[in-house]
Amino acid sequence: MTDHERDWDDDRPRRPGFWHVVQSVLAGAFGVQTNEARKRDFQSGSPMPYIIGGVVFTVLLIVILVVVVNVVLSSAGVD
Repeated sequence: MTDHERDWDDDRPRRPGFWHVVQSVLAGAFGVQTNEARKRDFQSGSPMPYIIGGVVFTVLLIVILVVVVNVVLSSAGVD
């Protein structure tokens, strides 16, 4: 077995992909995360991608809400 093959056969947790983190953060935010996905997320090794994804999601949600409220208030004539 070569060194390259050995790297793929070990039991080290693999880093989650970008879209996997996005899907997990959105599912967790809306409370629809499956038990299997939650277990897979916890076995991925580092919680840092999920923490960063959660912070980015929260900041984007707040910015979107502020923009929507300002648009509604300005269209209602409130300054």
